Amino acid sequence: MSCHHPDWESAGTGEVRCGRCGTRRFTDYGALRPPGLPETVKPPARVRAKADRAAALLISRTAYHLSHWGLSGRAALTLAG
Repeated sequence: MSCHHPDWESAGTGEVRCGRCGTRRFTDYGALRPPGLPETVKPPARVRAKADRAAALLISRTAYHLSHWGLSGRAALTLAG
């Protein structure tokens, strides 16, 4: 069944429904967020340093693997040829 929702009809406050397939679309809503700015959370220096080291290690491993990604097949052909 392929419905492109040509038959929208009001189904209540802030809601419309397709008369063909029953799909609902909500029209009157916004992001739920309490008033004011969110509270800033700053982890201790020890935790931040540990996260920095973990990220650096991950990046270094990824860079190494990406730099050698296409060489394995070529190296085997060079040795065989």
